[in-house]
Amino acid sequence: MQPTINRRRFIKSSVSAGAALAISNAPIHLFATEKKGVVRIGIIGVGMRGQLHLEEMLKRPDVEVVGLADPDTNMMAIALALVKKVGKKTPVAYSAGSHDYLQLLKRDDIDAVIVATPWEWHATQGIAAMKAGKIVGMEVGGALQLQECWDFVDTSEQTKMPIMPLENVCYRRDIMAVHHMVKKGLFGELLHLQGGYQHDLRGVLFNDGITPYNSGAEFGEKGYSEAKWRTQHYINRNGENYPTHSLGPLGTMIDINRGNRLTALSSIATKARGLNRYLLRHPRGGATHPNAQVKFKQGDIVTTQLQTANGETLVLTLDTCSPRPYNLGFRVQGTDGIWQEHQSGQFDKGMIYLEGTSKAHAWENPAVMLEANDHPLWKELQAAAKNSGHGGMDFFVDNAFIECIKRGAAFPLDVYDLATWYAITPLSEQSIAAGGALQPIPDFTRGKWQVRQPVFGLGAY
Repeated sequence: MQPTINRRRFIKSSVSAGAALAISNAPIHLFATEKKGVVRIGIIGVGMRGQLHLEEMLKRPDVEVVGLADPDTNMMAIALALVKKVGKKTPVAYSAGSHDYLQLLKRDDIDAVIVATPWEWHATQGIAAMKAGKIVGMEVGGALQLQECWDFVDTSEQTKMPIMPLENVCYRRDIMAVHHMVKKGLFGELLHLQGGYQHDLRGVLFNDGITPYNSGAEFGEKGYSEAKWRTQHYINRNGENYPTHSLGPLGTMIDINRGNRLTALSSIATKARGLNRYLLRHPRGGATHPNAQVKFKQGDIVTTQLQTANGETLVLTLDTCSPRPYNLGFRVQGTDGIWQEHQSGQFDKGMIYLEGTSKAHAWENPAVMLEANDHPLWKELQAAAKNSGHGGMDFFVDNAFIECIKRGAAFPLDVYDLATWYAITPLSEQSIAAGGALQPIPDFTRGKWQVRQPVFGLGAY
């Protein structure tokens, strides 16, 4: 069985009694039917990301994987092999073309689907799933058009089917510790936050068509895994194309869509140089390689500034085309202190300063403070998260998805979060095209943000 958290002990150790009361009295049966002992799952998209979700589902005695859909027969074979390896019942495979997932959605023995497909399919498949009466877990990205965000919201509200963005960085251990500190008031009133997707993806966007990483100069039909589809976005578009890894964790700290909201953004982009440089210098590329002449629209570094109704500012940075070590660049600054992370989430990396606690004008290593404020979810469930993808984050996001479905509870990250995060991409494209002009961010809650209560990190999942 999956470990369960002691809710009373969690509430006592996390926030004030007043906040705990607000959570315990919150209506959780927003989309609920009956409680479930076993959740019957379908997965649309069983590429490398979908396979990680599949592995998490296969570990659980409270999940039955009923069907898988993907037109890539090679990826489907790998996914079915994962099922066979653990001795679970073989799910029905739907691989007869790009629209065979619709046959999966027609099944009446599936409660929920996970969508882990290329970005251009997210809206189409997520909306179709909700209309088919399926709860949705949506892998993250950014919308192609702003209207898609409204379509997510409208469909969820009309069908009463919930959709959860599967943003795993919200559950990163250091992020949750800082979130815990924020909710305790240790940083005072928050003023400014930063984060990004700062990850060298050149070896992901191009490969040899056989292996996924750092192996060649091909993309599109000749590429493998993400190089088959993701690279084309860098040719067609120029914007903040992957905003949720940074915005999701920051948004939960300042209660976006739950007492606060994003109001406007402005984005600018550098020139595009990194991908061409990579292709020219790659041993399998070079000046005579056809891809060396491809023109990329996507600027190497995109900077997006955001404003909020409550007066905080945020800065997001997209940096995926340059040689650099991985670092999402989080910063949380309030009236009483500041935290800056470094590397990839280790407690002993980065810097922290709390006025009245730290030595005056001196940074200190954050390890002691983060350990002291380790989030109760991580304390309770870290053993279950061991060996899960992305340092355990994949367990937490998938666990929240399944546990909420079992209990008929509202998701900690919901359709309004999904729409708001996804909207950053098309709005940033519009801003860049207009020379950095300010773009209003729609209120996808239609005013409900003023009465909705914070929930992320304050409950049992």
